[in-house]
Amino acid sequence: MSRPNILIFMVDQLNGTLFPDGPADWLHAPNLKALAARSTRFANAYTASPLCAPGRASFMSGQLPSATRVYDNAAEFASSIPTYAHHLRRAGYQTCLSGKMHFVGADQLHGFEERLTTDVYPPDFGWTPDYRKPGERIDWWYHNMGSVTGAGVAEITNQLEYDDEVAYHATRKVYDLARGGDERPWCLTVSFTHPHDPYVARRKYWDLYEDCDHLLPEVPTIPYEEQDAHSKRIFDANDWRSFNITEDDIRRSRRAYFANISYLDDKIGEILTALETTRQDKDTIILFVSDHGDMLGERGLWFKMSFYEGSSRVPIMISSPDMAPGLITTPVSNIDICPTLCDLAGVSMEEVMPWTTGESLMPLGQGQTRTSPVAMEYAAEASYAPMVALRYGKWKYTRCTLDPEQLFDLEADPHELTNLAEVPEHQGTLTSLRAKAEARWDLDRFDADIRESQARRWVVYEALRNGAYYPWDYQPLQKASDRYMRNHMDLNVLEENQRFPRGE
Repeated sequence: MSRPNILIFMVDQLNGTLFPDGPADWLHAPNLKALAARSTRFANAYTASPLCAPGRASFMSGQLPSATRVYDNAAEFASSIPTYAHHLRRAGYQTCLSGKMHFVGADQLHGFEERLTTDVYPPDFGWTPDYRKPGERIDWWYHNMGSVTGAGVAEITNQLEYDDEVAYHATRKVYDLARGGDERPWCLTVSFTHPHDPYVARRKYWDLYEDCDHLLPEVPTIPYEEQDAHSKRIFDANDWRSFNITEDDIRRSRRAYFANISYLDDKIGEILTALETTRQDKDTIILFVSDHGDMLGERGLWFKMSFYEGSSRVPIMISSPDMAPGLITTPVSNIDICPTLCDLAGVSMEEVMPWTTGESLMPLGQGQTRTSPVAMEYAAEASYAPMVALRYGKWKYTRCTLDPEQLFDLEADPHELTNLAEVPEHQGTLTSLRAKAEARWDLDRFDADIRESQARRWVVYEALRNGAYYPWDYQPLQKASDRYMRNHMDLNVLEENQRFPRGE
């Protein structure tokens, strides 16, 4: 049977509340809006963990961090864990990655047959948090508010250079796939690092938002002493006392963030144009997703690391002939992506489902329903013990052994300003969700596993940085002798094979 090609666009730190039904009307994102119009759109999609490496390992494997053991941005992703790249490759797909996936460890492929770029972040254990030292700030790699006070315009940055490269290689790969040197169906994952902070954008995109009405948060800064326990830890981890955040800082940060969404839209447009002009678009499923969100100054919080909507909600859009375009409001998770891709590709689900706790989204795109809760976990910087959450219907419940429980009615209170956990008339809901959480998680065991992992990694990292250091950074292979024209090639055959379309 003929299987569809799959093109995945992943972005970094894109706030899902900006995608209530595709990109918000006021965002300058014509390519994403066109994609949204033909996609199944998931308004209430959540990351498995609001941090890069844990969220991405869960996205690829279809498992929560407690199963992958990727607890933080320096936890090894084991080579033995099956990912969608493994499942698809096993089923006969060629699999390729251009861009970031924040794999930690010596394996920098995890089922991808080819990787076109190096990663933007380090793959070693140097960013390991340490629960033995609660409150410790590791200044050289922890976020701080300099991303906010330093927001503005630049024509080139570390991250712009990276994403320019990601788009270039992805576009070139789309052309190469069209030439037909490999008869297998393909899955190409294109993963950008924007709109992740620093909040710095090119002038042409910055200028699009000069008169934007959304440069201030809907929920202004909540005083530190009135914040919940975990939000206080985030403030402290971000070294907030060392910075004076002004309204102008907030406006510039949000403006640059929105500008970088437009930058990404242009880059995605370049790749989609290559797909369309090589006539591969009719046979290709397209997925758009982020690893987690960004609070963008709501409540005074920035970046991720929180279960609040801005941090934990992500956009998910799927364009497939097997799923109807339209809006789905059922809560879903990025752990659902792995089984969904396999389902859409016609891979035997009996081979996939033993290795994932996610559910295929294809039935939701065909008018069916589901009621299972969405689970989230967080166990990295700014936490002193693991935190868990459930989104169940309109409810969000959060739990940590160190903190009071939280319960929010997201229909009545979308900004999560009223904690109902101690309100008498909601004790039945609280008790029910607490029971669901206790059935799913042994928090003491979870905490012990995390502490063991952290302590073990500190020993290994300190050892490996002594003496000769051999990094695990992925080194993209460029075979110059197999490119363009060389004397072991027939020039006539070469020119014909590298042209597409041919004979026009």
